[in-house]
Amino acid sequence: MKKTVRDVDVAGKRVLVRCDFNVPMKDGKITDDFRIVSALPTIKYLIENKARVILMSHMGKPKGEPKPELSLKPVADKLCRLLGKEVVFISSPKVVDEKVEEAAKALESGQVMLLENTRYRAEETKNKEPYTGELAKLGEIFVNDAFGTAHREHSSTAGLAAYMPSVSGFLIENEVKFLGDALDAPERPFVAIMGGAKVGDKIPVIKNLMKKVDTIIIGGGMSYTFFKAMGYEVGTSILDEESIDLARELMQKTKKANVQLLLPVDSVCAKAFDNDSQSEVFDRDKIPTDMMGMDIGPRTIELYKGVIAKAKTIVWNGPAGVFEMSNFAEGTKAIAQALADSQAITIIGGGDSAAAVEQFGFKDKMTHISTGGGASLEFLEGKTLPGIACLEDK
Repeated sequence: MKKTVRDVDVAGKRVLVRCDFNVPMKDGKITDDFRIVSALPTIKYLIENKARVILMSHMGKPKGEPKPELSLKPVADKLCRLLGKEVVFISSPKVVDEKVEEAAKALESGQVMLLENTRYRAEETKNKEPYTGELAKLGEIFVNDAFGTAHREHSSTAGLAAYMPSVSGFLIENEVKFLGDALDAPERPFVAIMGGAKVGDKIPVIKNLMKKVDTIIIGGGMSYTFFKAMGYEVGTSILDEESIDLARELMQKTKKANVQLLLPVDSVCAKAFDNDSQSEVFDRDKIPTDMMGMDIGPRTIELYKGVIAKAKTIVWNGPAGVFEMSNFAEGTKAIAQALADSQAITIIGGGDSAAAVEQFGFKDKMTHISTGGGASLEFLEGKTLPGIACLEDK
């Protein structure tokens, strides 16, 4: 178990907090503030306990160059409104310069400052000096609360832990608790729902979950790779050619492990990857050569709902279809609704699943929504996350 901000005296100390403010933007405006809101409990705790708070985050992929469209200024403005107080923000192309250092030293207890996009510097993603040391000069205690980047060994994540006492924030504490409990001591039946397009991305996760779950439900584009492995025609559906043998192997392994592997029994297919394309429902072994699978079909929805209703722990990562298109969103929406209606502990593994739950208005009905798609996948895979491993143990 890792130490948290509760385990260190932060009063009067300059506390460097790595957050995940990598939020979606459109025309310079934040379109979803979920990640910012998720960081507030840690930030407010530090303010209330008289820390001098210095926040850090990346935004997008500026690839080591200052790009105005990826500045954290809109995040600073949003934080001002959410916290009801000033957030000092100095936009430096170097992230840390003399002006930034002076502002950090001048902070008073309870004040908050936000640094510019940490990825404006190429050293960030390589965890290289002198950048890591420049960041370290700003603070006396490091708090990592960016679960979304915990699987990366960057300057502003694992790098800073070598310089000062390092603990987790409340967001990482919650992520580790919910995901860890699901893997180590789940209430049963334990059901994992895996969607998305590429089987290859999810193979290690499915292999690890196979030792822990009672049922694995497959949806989304990866279904068609399994269909192909079963010898079925998949038409023009998305296909992960390199993973056909792996899909076949997984079906054999789950059977041997006595784990139920559920695949769609029917699919909503369309002529083209277009919301207005003519669509029709086909059994999984009857997909026409000139059509593509876009969503799970009605019989599959009923099958999956039945299993979800009996579950006591559910982990969901990846949509059931092309939910961004309204005509092919029914399967993903039905799964989200089934989880919302369920009495189970429901854990949403970030990424598209989190976006779907938000889109369909079920966010408040879920037990836990992860802020990190890639990080939650690696956690479920059983990997060590460097941004958490570097923190002090209790």
